[in-house]
Amino acid sequence: MKKKPHVPTSDWSIEEAKELYQAANHHNLNQIHFIDCLKGLKSIENESIDLVIADPPFGIGFTGKYETQRFYNRDSSKVVDGYHEIDPEDYISFSEAWISEIYRVLKETGSAWIISGWTNLRHVENAIARAGFETINHLIWHYAFSPRTERKFSSSHYDLLYVCKNPKKRFFNLIEPYPLDVWIINRVWSTGLKNGTKLPIALVQRMIDFSSRPGEIILDPFMGNGTTAQAAKGSFRHFLGFEINEKVKEIIAQNVKRITLGEFYEPYYDRINGNRSQTTLEQFQGIIQGAES
Repeated sequence: MKKKPHVPTSDWSIEEAKELYQAANHHNLNQIHFIDCLKGLKSIENESIDLVIADPPFGIGFTGKYETQRFYNRDSSKVVDGYHEIDPEDYISFSEAWISEIYRVLKETGSAWIISGWTNLRHVENAIARAGFETINHLIWHYAFSPRTERKFSSSHYDLLYVCKNPKKRFFNLIEPYPLDVWIINRVWSTGLKNGTKLPIALVQRMIDFSSRPGEIILDPFMGNGTTAQAAKGSFRHFLGFEINEKVKEIIAQNVKRITLGEFYEPYYDRINGNRSQTTLEQFQGIIQGAES
């Protein structure tokens, strides 16, 4: 019996995705501001953001320089100075401050993905509840790397908290059948300079695909290396973000510049069911040039 193809909840052709992107375009989008996110978030209007993707400091004394960490063994010459960690004593107030702000700026139809390590997970979850968010899923991102340990199990995952303001109004695109709450995505170790650790584009892209439409606004309060901006640009979404480490300004700019507008986008039906897109390379390039003009 032939397998029945999966039909995503929502889908768009490349042309339709481009049109949605263009329709939402105005001057204050697709920018990264190099200021503390708490200051930056206060400048955003209430209920104006469609999706938040946040990878905050974990409050574990991580410096970004691997040789200073007992259990890591990596080349710190590739890590830019200025990574900003949060004092463990301040982690509760820090979490409550920025999470309450993203609740304010998020639309009722929107949602947020918050990445956390296990050490301060309870504080993040408490801040989520106090802000008024509803937790839809607690997912696990498992990756094929872990630091060396001697007297405990080695950690090889992060917690992904998928939350929203209004469970009945939130947008969720079932782009594949039976999506599981454990995502196995390898960490990518870049050869160039970076700001502390770096998320895989594939991880952020998956959050964007399930939780937003083309043309919508993705906010990242802790832009890091610009991964959210890269994933958003590559999938016909707009981005807005903050990063406190000004020393990575040029690195982020180059990372985002390397991405062609819409280069990751493919209609979800074609992607999931293995169909080759009907749009030729020449047509795609013409669509992209039209969107950028």
